[in-house]
Amino acid sequence: MITRREFLDTAAVAAAGVVVTSSAKSYARIIGANDRVNFAIIGLNSRAYAHLSSLKANQKDAQVTHVCDVDTPILEKFAAKTETTMGSKPVAEKDFRKVLASNDVDAITIATPDHWHAPMAIAGLEAGKHVYVEKPCSHNPAEGAMLVAARDKYKKLVQMGSQQRSSPHTIEVAQKVKEGLIGRPYYAKAWYSNTRKSIGEGKVIPVPATLDWDLWQGPAPRKPYKDNYHPYNWHWFWHWGTGETLNNGTHEIDVCRWILDAGYPKHIAASGGRYHFKDDWQFYDTLITEFNYEDKMISWEGKCCQGMKFYNRDRGSAIMGTTGTVVVDRGGYEIYDLKGTRTSEFKAEKSSASADLVGADSMTDLHFANFIAGIRTGEKLNAPIEVGNVAVTMLQLSNVAWKLGRGLHTDQTNGKVLNDPEAMKYWDREYEKGWAPKV
Repeated sequence: MITRREFLDTAAVAAAGVVVTSSAKSYARIIGANDRVNFAIIGLNSRAYAHLSSLKANQKDAQVTHVCDVDTPILEKFAAKTETTMGSKPVAEKDFRKVLASNDVDAITIATPDHWHAPMAIAGLEAGKHVYVEKPCSHNPAEGAMLVAARDKYKKLVQMGSQQRSSPHTIEVAQKVKEGLIGRPYYAKAWYSNTRKSIGEGKVIPVPATLDWDLWQGPAPRKPYKDNYHPYNWHWFWHWGTGETLNNGTHEIDVCRWILDAGYPKHIAASGGRYHFKDDWQFYDTLITEFNYEDKMISWEGKCCQGMKFYNRDRGSAIMGTTGTVVVDRGGYEIYDLKGTRTSEFKAEKSSASADLVGADSMTDLHFANFIAGIRTGEKLNAPIEVGNVAVTMLQLSNVAWKLGRGLHTDQTNGKVLNDPEAMKYWDREYEKGWAPKV
């Protein structure tokens, strides 16, 4: 009789494309419907609530056994929510390494600050866990490449949280474009608009007694604690965050790349600045990027503090072709002719705006369902890490182009910058001694 662990490992190997002697479907029949995937959710401040909601939606195939965060009040609040949501009390840990050491955990979900995404995912793979990691999958391009290599080495599944890849209406319209809906597509414009407030000027203060600041920093070189870092504004500091392009632009750029069937571009340019407020925010609040290919182009316009919409949407993608345009977002899509006249539309039952998704979300439900099916039955993932990492690397390089104030020529096979040693210094980062990820 096959054990539960052996079944989950075999199904994952099948999903990763490795030849096995018996089919994953036959093992699925053996274990029965009550054998669920055990999840640990790590990083519990905001997006983790969507993970919990989606695991509840997929509870017949999954359960939450562990939750983990370095901040005690955040951990206790989420643990209580998990117990009421899932009907059982999870093990609550501050140190993710204890979670990875548990044989009761089959898969981890990562919603930590960006600088932890790839190092934690790599550690999870090495510990034999499947990984669902929020976008961006890495803090820098080298980490993304390492994560893909780790997935290949350890033969576990890695799904990136670009949940629109599991949206039925986006899948549908992507297929229609492929079949000629708008002729030959050649230009995609993505955008994001929000009205974020100033983060002010932080002051060095004692670390809160409830926070493990050393573990929070993890692989990042140590810095004193300031009162405007935790729990959210780390996004806007180079040391830990990746700016709005990676925080939100990843979603729409991934959709554009998907529908245009585009890989790494040959040239990347970016311009913008921090215009709306003067504070500690180290990235832009307004940015326009361009990703150029031989026969197509993708652009992204991000506005963190100015909520003006395009196509009456605060986020979305417009795919333009030789006979028309498709405008698609999380709420549906519209079709336009060459003159800009709308000819048809589709509206999903629910839509979402620029606010970060922290609650129930049908796209994330489906994205988790796909991930769980990948583990249990070998179903093909909608956003495997080698796919998600391309958009992430592109946007990380757009940050470099903005920081250096010049365009970057890139190798279209791997995204690396050509003939620019200064730009390639940003391909990876310095790590705190003893914390560097490795494969």
